[in-house]
Order: sequence, then C-alpha cells, then structure tokens
Amino acid sequence: MKTGERIKSRRKELKMSADEVADKLGKNRATVYRYESNEIEDMPLSIVTELSKILKVNPAYLMGWTDLKEDYISKSDYHYLPTTISAGLPIEVEAITETEKISIPDSLMGKWANQKDILIMRINGESMNKTMPDRSIIAVKPMAIENLKDGDIVVYSVNHDYSVKRLIKQADRLVFRPHSTEKCFVDDIVSIDNNDLLIHGKVVLYIVEMD
Repeated sequence: MKTGERIKSRRKELKMSADEVADKLGKNRATVYRYESNEIEDMPLSIVTELSKILKVNPAYLMGWTDLKEDYISKSDYHYLPTTISAGLPIEVEAITETEKISIPDSLMGKWANQKDILIMRINGESMNKTMPDRSIIAVKPMAIENLKDGDIVVYSVNHDYSVKRLIKQADRLVFRPHSTEKCFVDDIVSIDNNDLLIHGKVVLYIVEMD
C-alpha cells in the first residue's frame, strides 16, 4: 500500500473521521483526503510525524518502509521548573517563570497530555507524604480559584514562598492543609484578601519514585 492508503486504512481501523484527524493535525478535511488519495507527493516529514502520533503507528509504516505498525510513542513537551517546591514549610523560589523543557509520553499524562500551560515540577518534604512522598514529580494546571474545590492539591505562594498543600475554602480565608503521617505539620491559613497570595494551579497528576 502507498502512504495515502495506509493513512486511510489506519484512520478507519481506529474509527476516526477525517474531521478528527484534520482537527488534530491543524488542517482541513479536504487536505486529509488529499493525503489519503496520494494527491500530495513528497509529504513533509513533519506531517508524517504528526500523522504517526495521531494514528499511533511507526512513521516508517506510513511511509511504506515496513509493514510493522508498532505503536508510535507519542510525547509532548512541557515547561519544567528545575528546582523543588516545598511540601513542608514554604520556601522561596526566586524565578518560577524560568523553566526548562521536558518531554513526557502522552500515555502517562492521560487526559492532560499536550496541554501547553501545564508546569512540571518536583516536590520535597514530608507534609504531603500520605498522598505524594518526598521527591514526587507533579503536573500543575493553572486554574482560577473559583474552579477549585475543597480537597484539591494546589501549588501556592505568599511573597514568593512556595508550597504544596490541600486547599480548604472558608468565608474570608483559605486553609492550606498538609496530608502527612507526621504530626509536626499544621495548617497554613491565609486571608483571602492577602494581595501577596497567588495560587499557581492544581496538581492534576503526580508520579512517585519507589525505592
């Protein structure tokens, strides 16, 4: 089969419409049909790579170089904060906006895959160890306070002192609560009117390192 025939066959195998492929590819449906009918010769490698991600096959299969489909391991890039955020007492982080890039498989990120505003960071400390042990990697999704609910784990800061805790909303204040096996950790209570308070986002996923 030619490249176009393989694209069409795989799309139908996955029960995807041409519109779905076009939307993920950032093209229109007519362009996808042109790919499938082999009307476009010398398809750019960037398009072949993106189609491979969408159709979950090896790019070499689409190009006709092999008959082995071998699921393509799709990855997305995220901003990574090359320091740790305290899960104990708040600590100062001078430049949370200065980030590196990290690639993570989409299968690991699940429904949060390829969301460009997500920030990846690592925590330290034991105040959240019932949920996230020391050195866990967390994915943080920016979210307005009104969209957060009691019990959500958030990254917040007051005067550049950053920490990770469970959020409890009260009438005129926010309670940031630890979830630890150690009793030395206590609630951090901040007035809702505190202009120095920033909630940077909700922890939507975490990865735990095992010994």
